[in-house]
Amino acid sequence: MKAFTYERASSPVEAAAAAARTPGARFIAGGTNLLDLMKLEVETPAHLIDVNPLKLDTIEPTPEGGLKIGALVRNTDLASDERIRRDYALVSRALVAGASGQLRNKATTAGNLLQRTRCPYFYDTHQRCNKRNPGSGCAALGGVSRQLAVIGGSEECIATHPSDMAVAMRTLDATVQTIQADGSERSIPLAQFYRAPVSAPNLDTVLGKGELITSVTLPKPIGGTHIYRKVRDRASYAFALVSIAAVIQRDGSGRVAVGGVAYAPWRSEAAEAELANGAKAVTERLFAGAKPTEHNSFKLLLAERTLAAVRAEAKE
Repeated sequence: MKAFTYERASSPVEAAAAAARTPGARFIAGGTNLLDLMKLEVETPAHLIDVNPLKLDTIEPTPEGGLKIGALVRNTDLASDERIRRDYALVSRALVAGASGQLRNKATTAGNLLQRTRCPYFYDTHQRCNKRNPGSGCAALGGVSRQLAVIGGSEECIATHPSDMAVAMRTLDATVQTIQADGSERSIPLAQFYRAPVSAPNLDTVLGKGELITSVTLPKPIGGTHIYRKVRDRASYAFALVSIAAVIQRDGSGRVAVGGVAYAPWRSEAAEAELANGAKAVTERLFAGAKPTEHNSFKLLLAERTLAAVRAEAKE
């Protein structure tokens, strides 16, 4: 691990300002992903800004009937919150599927959304990777790509986003609240939060320099049956090959987002309109334009069959 400097921020705007003015600065909270990357020298921040003192760790109702989740709410606390389990069960189930209990005790809401890809070529500093080293190329394109994207990728990068919670929150139309160095705030729909790997695959999100996530808001509950199904190589300690986050209503309509297949949770409202016509009809529209490799083309059928299982479960 390379040497770095460290400070503890006392307010969100102070943290954002410090990150904006300090080259190579990164925020740190739970550190469950960043510290691993630093040990491997995949990431080498020159300065860490500890945001744990910022008291962004509460879950509060919104005037619109939703919930505002502080950026520093730990995954364990979010998954076990009575309101989340009752009204947003999809989030709770995705979190429990996503990591070990030890990791959930440390990992935060914002950190979960911001975790980096687990593409093996990103983690191997001897391999070419545009996400780690822009302009170096993408070794995954000609390598083993079983875990990687089947849609939404480019000639620059076919990495997938690993968060389970993000897939659930995308299904529920969550928004991300941030603060910038000048104190200005903005609200970003999760649907627009992640950047496609086209011109700058090293940038995962639309966040600007020094911009700090302060909370994530879930809108008013939509009811229905909440199901999160994750297909992976091992029953635990593994990221999704394909995951399905679905909210199915009694009339068969609903919402569906897919994880493990793209640079972000993959959702299409046009595909959701086909739910009454079966899983095949949904996935045909959802994956229109997909460009799988010889190693991961199985994900298309796997997604269809997983969604079929989810629809059957919802009818029980």
